Amino acid sequence: MKDRSLLVRALWFVLVGWWATPVVVNLAWALTVTVVLAPVGIKLVNLVPAVLTLKEPRSRTVPDAARGQRSLLVRALYFVLVGWWLGFVWANVASFLAVTVVGLPVAIWMLNRLPAVTSLYRFDG
Repeated sequence: MKDRSLLVRALWFVLVGWWATPVVVNLAWALTVTVVLAPVGIKLVNLVPAVLTLKEPRSRTVPDAARGQRSLLVRALYFVLVGWWLGFVWANVASFLAVTVVGLPVAIWMLNRLPAVTSLYRFDG
């Protein structure tokens, strides 16, 4: 069953993921420019790995998600001063690398870390 899942994810990447990822990345950043649609843009940033390879998002409870995170004020300041442009560059470089066979492993690694680069979001483990 796991092989079939890998096959489906590989087919998704070949047919959809490689071209849809840059579209989602750039749409997400266009939405974060607006105050009203910024939350939607941030949700899209968190979905980028799923768009690329159908990777399921990590499930977590709210207390687990909040544990070890920097304060919302620090994360918001980081996003405004650094995260929005660094994340944009990071995501677009990763999207470009995803199109190349050699760069695909690096692209997946980069896109999985996009929430941390954009907003200092910490993952468990």
